[in-house]
Amino acid sequence: NLSRKRRKTISKEAFLIRMKVYIFTSLTAFILSLVLCLLLIPVLRRLKAGQNILSYVKEHKNKAGTPTMGGLAFVIAGVIASVLFTKSYDKTFLLALVVSLAYMSVGFLDDLLKCKHKENLGLKAWQKFTFQSGIAIFVAIYCYRAGIRFLNIPFLNSSIDLGFWCVPFIVFVFLATVNAVNLTDGMDGLAGGDSFIYFLILGIVLVLQNQYQGLTTLSFAVCGALLGFLLFNTNPASVFMGDTGSLALGGFMACISCFTGNALYILVVGLPFVLSVISVLLQVIYYKVTGGKRIFLMAPLHHHFQQIGYSETKIAYAYSLISLLLGGLAIAFLV
Repeated sequence: NLSRKRRKTISKEAFLIRMKVYIFTSLTAFILSLVLCLLLIPVLRRLKAGQNILSYVKEHKNKAGTPTMGGLAFVIAGVIASVLFTKSYDKTFLLALVVSLAYMSVGFLDDLLKCKHKENLGLKAWQKFTFQSGIAIFVAIYCYRAGIRFLNIPFLNSSIDLGFWCVPFIVFVFLATVNAVNLTDGMDGLAGGDSFIYFLILGIVLVLQNQYQGLTTLSFAVCGALLGFLLFNTNPASVFMGDTGSLALGGFMACISCFTGNALYILVVGLPFVLSVISVLLQVIYYKVTGGKRIFLMAPLHHHFQQIGYSETKIAYAYSLISLLLGGLAIAFLV
């Protein structure tokens, strides 16, 4: 059993001590994110960096002009807090920062182009895919060469060694995760709230697994930073994270999960993100096969729920609750 060889047990006292450090990390990130949002939002308004709303989402017409690129606040806050509180800057921790910032840069460029052209068209699809794939391939090769090839199985407390197959697997996880978070970022507080739950659960999982203190610190830092951002992003939102934030979140999520062997937790705790991707794929395939028919009123899935009458707030709460319940179940199997 590879997981039992890799994982050291942690005492109750050590768990409590570490949790205190991680709580301080989250609080610091929360305060930094809060302050940065307060400073950033007026600047974005003055620069007229407002979100351009897709014409077919009629319910969002009143959101046109809401400042975007707010993801800068929680990404910077998360990075600063994690650097301040981590004890060792190992390669995986530093790489997670670099990779996530690289994805943030792609999203930032996309948002800038959208604001410049005053329409919801930034980077072309092939440009986004090229940038995202290049980063993912680099990370996958690093993981293979560094021996990060194992995969923990949720609920079973066991692991498998993927060998060379870790390369295509990690590339797939990165591309799927980054785009899943991006697709889910379609309502106030939706992607942010669900990501907050994911990083909270992942942080607790990592504490219980008693490894990767730098990445654990980063998970709690992003968690706290998101909480500060959500004060401005819940319905009605004062600022959107934009692709700047959603791509960075996907980068953080994929990095921490893959580097610690916990990529499959994205399928469990991040189920709402998975549903967003699946609903879009099913909608597109069914539309083409049937010559114009649809499975959902609108995809991704959260827009379908909105079309049948659920409010953005209810949908966001429901998504977060699903992740919280599944995350609690996953933690129960580790304790």
